[in-house]
Amino acid sequence: MSFDASTLKYDTNGLVPAIAQDAATGEVLMMAWMNRQAVERTLASGRVTYWSRSRQSFWIKGESSGHVQELVDLRVDCDRDCLLITVRQTGPACHTNRRSCFYTAVRDGAEVELMQPEV
Repeated sequence: MSFDASTLKYDTNGLVPAIAQDAATGEVLMMAWMNRQAVERTLASGRVTYWSRSRQSFWIKGESSGHVQELVDLRVDCDRDCLLITVRQTGPACHTNRRSCFYTAVRDGAEVELMQPEV
């Protein structure tokens, strides 16, 4: 059965959340948004492409930073309204230069920084 990106359940802005996960370690790296064209571009090119809500444009992860996400697998959740994208990540995934965007934990009511920016 072939995949058709139009069968995903997009929000009112035409977007679906996409969670990027390191294919080798299982670490959750980031969450971003994709529209139908971003999904199609990702599948066609093998380079993960997101939709920037603030810039209203496509961005290929690593295009300017060199911190590329190479597509390993794209999975659709049971409700077809969220994507899990397993990737081979080059360099940090977060724009703060950390490996993951999820570097802050809340423990005992306080925020704890779990990782420092990579040098």
